[in-house]
Amino acid sequence: QEFSTLNTAKPPFVLDVEAKVRRYLRSSYSAVWTLKITWERAPAHAARTDTRKTVTYQAVLTTDGFRSYILMLYQDGGMQWDYTRLTSTNVLIGYT
Repeated sequence: QEFSTLNTAKPPFVLDVEAKVRRYLRSSYSAVWTLKITWERAPAHAARTDTRKTVTYQAVLTTDGFRSYILMLYQDGGMQWDYTRLTSTNVLIGYT
């Protein structure tokens, strides 16, 4: 979901993102553009057919036109995947 908020009223979601950036980085911040990407009930990669352990999470990209930030938001309890059961042991959660 895209939020272009340059010269427009900001929805509650964008106000919450701005508050998080201000709180965590202790700086003034006013978003002009924000993008929310949500993965709902995503299974672990190697367990695509086993949907017992899924996770919902979001990546939020936001900018004021000069500075840009990304927030990674995970469901309560964090990632629910059991990485010890994956076929690969080099697991990365987050972004690079």
